[in-house]
Amino acid sequence: MIVAVIGKNFGDEGKGLAVDHFCAQVPACLVVKHNGGAQAGHTVVNKGKRFIFHQLSSGSFRGAGTYFASSYFPDLYKLGDEIKDLGFKPEIYCSVNTPLIYPDDVLINMALETGRGDKRHGSCGMGIWEGYLRTEAGAGLYAGELFGMSAETLAKKLLGIRESYGRKRFMESGLDKQPSEYTELLASENVLFNAADEMLRSLEHVRPVEDESEFLRSQENIVFETGQGLLLDAENKTYAPHVTGSRTGLHNIVMLLKAAGLKLSEACYVTRTYVTRHGAGPLHCETLREDLGELGTDLTNVRNDWQGSIRYAKHESLEEFLAPIRDDLEEAEKIYPGFAEDDKVASLFITHLNETDSKIVFEDKEIPAEVFMTLPGVKEIISEYHLSYKEDN
Repeated sequence: MIVAVIGKNFGDEGKGLAVDHFCAQVPACLVVKHNGGAQAGHTVVNKGKRFIFHQLSSGSFRGAGTYFASSYFPDLYKLGDEIKDLGFKPEIYCSVNTPLIYPDDVLINMALETGRGDKRHGSCGMGIWEGYLRTEAGAGLYAGELFGMSAETLAKKLLGIRESYGRKRFMESGLDKQPSEYTELLASENVLFNAADEMLRSLEHVRPVEDESEFLRSQENIVFETGQGLLLDAENKTYAPHVTGSRTGLHNIVMLLKAAGLKLSEACYVTRTYVTRHGAGPLHCETLREDLGELGTDLTNVRNDWQGSIRYAKHESLEEFLAPIRDDLEEAEKIYPGFAEDDKVASLFITHLNETDSKIVFEDKEIPAEVFMTLPGVKEIISEYHLSYKEDN
């Protein structure tokens, strides 16, 4: 079993619930984190315990291991706290070629986003895009470098990255003209010395992987856990600049599969019966929460200073509903022809059915889920369904 779990919309669809579901189907599973980083917030409830997974896999309650792929940007500074909060340590693996986030990425991200005022992009403030820009500029920090390194040596390395890249980025971004609490921290050496200690403590829980393709081939069951949603993909020009800095569909997944010579058994697209969005940016068919049905209390998506309150909308037309899935599958086929075991690889995981009386809410109508599955246009793309009446996401 090799399954890709992908959010169909703007995130918050229920990807954690889907990953937990697939991991429960097999005796052992590896969950691959392949895009973004610590910005994910995937909620799973297991035996009365509710947990929001950020970097650890949402299959952790099922005994699934977590793998940080070479296309992921983990934040080791935050990882230790997540393990501690979870209460047990799942198996964690990481490619030696995986690029890492470090504190200045986060601080620059936060300073830039707050400086935009009412023109914010909707960033989570986790530094993913900054980490990507730094890595592409040749100032990357890779997991393989840190194994066996002392905290003092790492701190000096972090300071070196700040001097060789960070100062230039700071000036080019105009942050020298926007003093804030974040820019003050960007001048502190203690921030990086403290971070070095915490990063190496977190790394003690992680096993290095030298050959990514060989490691993936050694796994019998794999679930790719994607952060955010298709409409926030870095290449989605329709919603730019209010998008994420990573690829949120099959792109990274098929690149990893192609390198390993593996095939995908199911591309599972997750959606609520309605649409949600956090942060700034267009939201077509936006509506009041109470106009969608008897929506339960969303304990995960509470208001925060970075992205404000969660927003709600109806799905657009059926054509617009299916378009992101169709486009994602077509791109995957171009990258890796024959990437799937079967031509009918796409499935749909529909969540929150209990809130809308088992109907999918569109702009001009509500379609019962059982009717939706029989529609000709839908049947051309979707071959299987997973239905959830839970609110956990």
